[in-house]
Amino acid sequence: MNFQDWFKLFQEQILNTSLIEWLAVGFGVTEVLLAKKNSIWLYPTGIISILLVMTLLYSANLYAEIVLNIYYLVMSVYGWLIWKNQENHHHKEVRWSTRKEIVIAVSISVIGFGIFYTALINLPEHFVVAKIDIFFTKSDVPIADAFVSAFAWAGMWLLAKRKVENWIFLNISNIVAIPLLFHKKLPLMACLTTFLFIVAVFGFFEWKKIINENKLKLA
Repeated sequence: MNFQDWFKLFQEQILNTSLIEWLAVGFGVTEVLLAKKNSIWLYPTGIISILLVMTLLYSANLYAEIVLNIYYLVMSVYGWLIWKNQENHHHKEVRWSTRKEIVIAVSISVIGFGIFYTALINLPEHFVVAKIDIFFTKSDVPIADAFVSAFAWAGMWLLAKRKVENWIFLNISNIVAIPLLFHKKLPLMACLTTFLFIVAVFGFFEWKKIINENKLKLA
């Protein structure tokens, strides 16, 4: 596809995007911007975005993808509770990860990759569980798909722990997701992910700045 074809596809996707999809995107973007500012409000906005996405997936009968979003929902609630507890004790400090936390994050990425890759290459497109028809979107690039999801898993865990490295793991996921989305002929989502990548870069330096400012206050 040439640039003109991509642009035409981009226009078509914008015109065909439903209100619920726009709301999901809007809340998703707001979530990342609030995370950059180290604001606890990232979690309620993120939860709304996830619930909207799950509604769209349910309408499309994509139940297996809903399972993935349930993880994001659980991690969002988990992160919200942790951040709320920290703020109740007037403790909103951003920190670098310990060696143990880095090992855990890498382990989440590796194990998550194995789970996703195995599912992507082995699960049929359609199967029945408890008389419910389950539809699963097959991937022609299972390695890339599994990689993106696995690093997003680890990034969300680090975000819940208020660790600076969450931005690194999330952007490792984003940098692979951008060409992957173009490959899947989803230029609108690719552009959105590019925006999120840029915000995450600024988020990393913003959180690093917060740590340095806290050090100066203690000096």
